[in-house]
Amino acid sequence: MTSSSASARGSGSPEPARIPRPLRPLTARGRHESHRVSSPLELFFDLCFVVAIAQAGVELVHAVAEGHAGQGILNYAMAFFAIWWAWMNFTWFASAYDNDDVLYRVVTLVQIAGVLVLAAGISRAFSQHDFFLVWLGYVIMRVAMASQWLRAARCAEGAERRMAVRYATGVLLCQIGWAGLVLLPEPGRPWVFLVMVFAELSVPVYAERAHATSWHPHHIAERYGLFTIIVLGETVSAATVAVKSAADEHFALGELLPIAAGGLLIVFSAWWIYFVVPIHGHLRSNHESFLWGYGHYLIFASAAAIGAGLEVAVEQAAGKSHLSALEASAAVTLPSALYLITVWALHARHFKVGIAQQLVLPTTALLVICCTFLGRWAVLAAGLVSALAVTAGVVLTARMTAGPGGAGPGGDRAEHQAA
Repeated sequence: MTSSSASARGSGSPEPARIPRPLRPLTARGRHESHRVSSPLELFFDLCFVVAIAQAGVELVHAVAEGHAGQGILNYAMAFFAIWWAWMNFTWFASAYDNDDVLYRVVTLVQIAGVLVLAAGISRAFSQHDFFLVWLGYVIMRVAMASQWLRAARCAEGAERRMAVRYATGVLLCQIGWAGLVLLPEPGRPWVFLVMVFAELSVPVYAERAHATSWHPHHIAERYGLFTIIVLGETVSAATVAVKSAADEHFALGELLPIAAGGLLIVFSAWWIYFVVPIHGHLRSNHESFLWGYGHYLIFASAAAIGAGLEVAVEQAAGKSHLSALEASAAVTLPSALYLITVWALHARHFKVGIAQQLVLPTTALLVICCTFLGRWAVLAAGLVSALAVTAGVVLTARMTAGPGGAGPGGDRAEHQAA
């Protein structure tokens, strides 16, 4: 060290910040990094993906309200899979390899552009069964993802390199199969979808059979949690707009308020139930993480479908739909029940102690389905049942923690069982 630099350090002058290089090696990050949180680019990525989810929800509302629920649900499942799978692959890749250099950011922005192309094609896919733009947007996202894997392979060696090459190869080969949605006649497209879903889900299992990526449990749990919040927020937004539109047309508030109140209780309960457990502790290996990550397709899709269902219920109450009260109620209660049972299967059951705690969410899901038959009060009843499930969880946890020593039979886990 020179004397001048020593005197500068000793005088308390701050060192100049080191500017990172525009291009850096895309190498694996550590699984046990401290203070690993979502980056601004990841948050921007999530928000842009919700645009596509909102489009899928709008088209699902139209399909169900017009009496085409079966075809609408199928189209929704297909569009939502493309959105969710691209989001999920980016999320797990970023957790393991995000170096935040210029090239990484540009490729991520290309993926965002792809989802916007997909979103632009959702309406045509529902109304005209034309999946070209949906397919094109998906291909843009997936080819960009494959380029990230090839870049990671270039910087890796041995088993890690083989893993990255397998990912890139699998992703690119799947894009050939997805062309069947555009080229084959309409009756064959559901079969193409089923085959390609299996192929896509198999790529990570095959690629990581000899070497696992270094994803970060806390980071992954946070990413999924943030996306759940965004989807639930979109549900609240969609329901609010529907209620406002109906109220502005001077429909009786007495018909709308039970739906609005019940929908709000459902969404509040859905948030509480999801975030009551610290799920990162369960993500210890690929065996747990694959099942947990894949299962979130149902969590995200059902959470978004709740918002679509609330819009359908509002339209039926306002006399703008030919659906019966039973059909409109089912549009809310069925996705709500699916959300509850899926969150229980993926999250809550790992932290429950005793049969009483284990039965809270499955019983709630069954009761929510039963609420379907309550006519105009179905949504409000489903909301009250969901809120009671949260209350029951809190009471059961309080009783456990009030045991000898304040810990109860569940030890420290009792703090996270309030649902």
